[in-house]
Amino acid sequence: MNIILRELKAHRRSLIGWSVGMFFLILVGMVKYQGFASSGQSANDLFKGLPTLAALFGVQSVDISTAIGFYSVLFLYILVMVSIHASLLGADIISKEEQDKTAEFLFAKPVTRRQAITSKLQAALINVVILNLVTLVSSVVIVGAYNKGASVTGDILLMMVGMFFIQLIFLSIGTAAAALSKRPKLAAPVATSIMLITFFLSLWLDITKKYSGLKYLTPFKYFEAKTIINNGSYDPVFYALSLGIIVVMLIATYRFYSVRDLSV
Repeated sequence: MNIILRELKAHRRSLIGWSVGMFFLILVGMVKYQGFASSGQSANDLFKGLPTLAALFGVQSVDISTAIGFYSVLFLYILVMVSIHASLLGADIISKEEQDKTAEFLFAKPVTRRQAITSKLQAALINVVILNLVTLVSSVVIVGAYNKGASVTGDILLMMVGMFFIQLIFLSIGTAAAALSKRPKLAAPVATSIMLITFFLSLWLDITKKYSGLKYLTPFKYFEAKTIINNGSYDPVFYALSLGIIVVMLIATYRFYSVRDLSV
């Protein structure tokens, strides 16, 4: 419990900063929605005539003249933000003892490496859940204020479920990168690089509309907002694939961190 509290305290300012940033990202995004809403169908027609631009902005197959349609575009970049947060958090929370030269102090205490990792993962999970809840509440309140017609709360809730899985994927990738790397400072760049590669792969797949099988390589294709808007649910295959990735990354984290020499 002491390790959990220690990690929560160490990351509290970062969490507050990310939470405030997420709130303002959603607020500013939906304020811009007013401009698109006033142009109505013309904005949709503009993007339909520019398919590459539509792919880059995630405007394919959604009506951006509606509040939830515009939010689905914004949601793509919300996913990027929380993925960066999760990647950095996962890498930092495992490698920080070596970077801060406190590994010897921590493991001199009556605690095993597995126990330390478990406590750190629990603290990281709390951070991820809090950021997810802040995003959920901000989205429901702000999007709801601009929405006209049927409630969009159900759609947003499902999007947040998908977002939570993506957060866990990149959190676990960050912890695995830190456990595998013999140079602690490289863990965060490696984790964020993987995240960015998968993000740009998802954009490339939208632009080319080819090689659909590659969608299984990028988590950003697993839980797309447009899927919720058009189908009302996500493909169960992506839930299973997400769980598989998370489990494999966590196993790697425990296995490699438990046996490698730590720089103290």
